[in-house]
Amino acid sequence: MDRNSLRGASRRVVLCALLAAVMVVLQLAMAPLPNIEPVSLLVMVYTLAFGNSVFYIIFPFVLLEGLVFGFHIWWVSYLYIWPLWAGVVLFLGREKERPPLLWAVASGGFGLSFGALCALPYLAGGPWAAFSYWAAGIPFDLLHGLGNFFLALFLGRPLCLLLKRLKER
Repeated sequence: MDRNSLRGASRRVVLCALLAAVMVVLQLAMAPLPNIEPVSLLVMVYTLAFGNSVFYIIFPFVLLEGLVFGFHIWWVSYLYIWPLWAGVVLFLGREKERPPLLWAVASGGFGLSFGALCALPYLAGGPWAAFSYWAAGIPFDLLHGLGNFFLALFLGRPLCLLLKRLKER
């Protein structure tokens, strides 16, 4: 491996670690707001800017989440929820340009479905355990969906443009 390719690989590793850390720090900063978080927006923006490389950002983020908050059953859901969201964004982002409203609706829908997706590991306790977990969180899912919608609507495009400019450098 020559020096330039090693330098490029090192920069990519540092960038992915930095972007994962940004997600954790911003999530902690917004923690006082109930279920309004920047992670859905950042996964969307990172996916649009970096394509499949977003998974090198998502999995360190999930690991950091476990280290910060502890590894519990909720953590298992993060192993598939964030990659699933990135997959949806990759699918929707195949077109050259999508209107901000589409991204806001998709992000809002993801926020609304978050509790149902998180309930899947609770199926180990039976369908009623998963259902009661999901049903108890519906008010938080509504806030999550609204927060995602407005964050994506107002910050999605500017953040995408910023990341694409930074990537070009």
